[in-house]
Amino acid sequence: MPLAKPDRTLIAAAGSGLLLAAAFPRPDLFPLAWIALVPLLLVMRHRPFAAGFTAGAVFFAAVLYWLNIVMTTYGGLPLILSLLAYLFLLTYLAVYFGLATWISCRLETVLKLPYLLTLPPLWVALEYLRGWLFTGFPWAIIGYSQQNFSLAIQSSDVTGVYGVSLMLVVVNCAIAGVIVAPRSRLAWLGVAATLLISISHFGYGFWRESQPLDQRAEQLRVALIQGNIDQAQKWVPENRQASIDHYRSLSEQALQNQPDLIIWPEAATPFFLQDPTGLALQVRQLPEQLGVSLLVGSPAYLRLSTGEYQYYNSAFLYSATGRKLGRSDKIHLVPFGEYVPLEKLLSFIDKLVVGVGDFSPGKIQPLALNGHSLGVLICYEAIFPSLARKYVLEGSDLLVNLTNDAWFGHSSAPYQLLAMVRFRAIENRIWIARAANTGISALISPSGIVTLAGPIFESIQLSGSVGLGAKETFYTRFGDIFAYICLGISAVFLIVLLLRRNPGSVAAPK
Repeated sequence: MPLAKPDRTLIAAAGSGLLLAAAFPRPDLFPLAWIALVPLLLVMRHRPFAAGFTAGAVFFAAVLYWLNIVMTTYGGLPLILSLLAYLFLLTYLAVYFGLATWISCRLETVLKLPYLLTLPPLWVALEYLRGWLFTGFPWAIIGYSQQNFSLAIQSSDVTGVYGVSLMLVVVNCAIAGVIVAPRSRLAWLGVAATLLISISHFGYGFWRESQPLDQRAEQLRVALIQGNIDQAQKWVPENRQASIDHYRSLSEQALQNQPDLIIWPEAATPFFLQDPTGLALQVRQLPEQLGVSLLVGSPAYLRLSTGEYQYYNSAFLYSATGRKLGRSDKIHLVPFGEYVPLEKLLSFIDKLVVGVGDFSPGKIQPLALNGHSLGVLICYEAIFPSLARKYVLEGSDLLVNLTNDAWFGHSSAPYQLLAMVRFRAIENRIWIARAANTGISALISPSGIVTLAGPIFESIQLSGSVGLGAKETFYTRFGDIFAYICLGISAVFLIVLLLRRNPGSVAAPK
């Protein structure tokens, strides 16, 4: 029995979701993103919201499958609760796809506007909102799929990742328009316009790549220490000395490369460096013993006048003489990982990570080192463009990403996260040093090239040079103005639709 038309619509939409997911790491078949939405665009007018929702649900299910590893293996959630939370998140994220296709279809029906004019700004506007609403979850913005297509992503220093997303949607819409109406002058006009936009986009990328983007007058030799400490053993008190000995050994190995700065990853010390304990003293004395500055991830606390404590996920910087130079605290915390939103209302929910308690957010605090400044992004913070930008605006000459990707297991998540970090380097034309407990530790140049990277789940030290100083970009100065323009255009579309739905609210023509 042949499938009914609505079923074919949803099958085609699901196909778009799968193609788009395949463009992301891994398998990282990034060319697919330029055609992935075509099946959806060909059928979505039949079921405008359901088609987009289905494509989104399939896409996010495939890209974010690793969330179940985090929730069950490390969060301790029963499988059924993990699946329920996973399905809830997929439903929420898929709504953004559904809204984009529904509004675009309405605009075609009511105003006779082609998808090529409406869907690209709507898509970008909704991606931006997804990265902002409810603390934001900007994971898998479709522009990130082009991480390995250098010409396509250099424009991020103007538009951020959102400009790349818009280009992808524009090309998909132009292809779909010609398939639907191969003899339509309007469709071919859309193709011509898309070619002009593409020439401009890739021409800018070619021009930027012809410049010495990665060269800096001053260099810093850094050693990234990837301890690969097992998550199940990390917080066991009896294992703390062994962890510190392990990090010390890797740091001593790095000395042969004469580093200026040794970087340990997020929460490398499973205890408070502030405390007058023997373990904390060993770490604080290590920079002087090695003769090298040390940046180390560690939990921190502040005792309030009430006797209560505030806890922070932090990074401490020590000079080569052992002097504490400063502390930087994580600002954008992970919901249900580092704190519970609406804690009084959701008091029955525990955090998904082992730790000392709910963390508090810090503030932008670059760390001074030998006349330069380090901007520290801890783990999840690296997926938020505005944070990296703020650190650069505050004078950071190097961005450092401390992370612990062991939560993700042997999944594609570490590779997806690295792809996003590469865009932070391009947006602000700044070097990034990334130290992970396990994968992927890396050095990233201002052109987005990964100049040095290590494998996951191995104990290693990686040493290399980074340039100091950010080159001012349009994005650094003005932020997400491109996304704001798309939001404004989308708002106009919605207002027109509302006015057309309620014609009585518009004055009758004279």
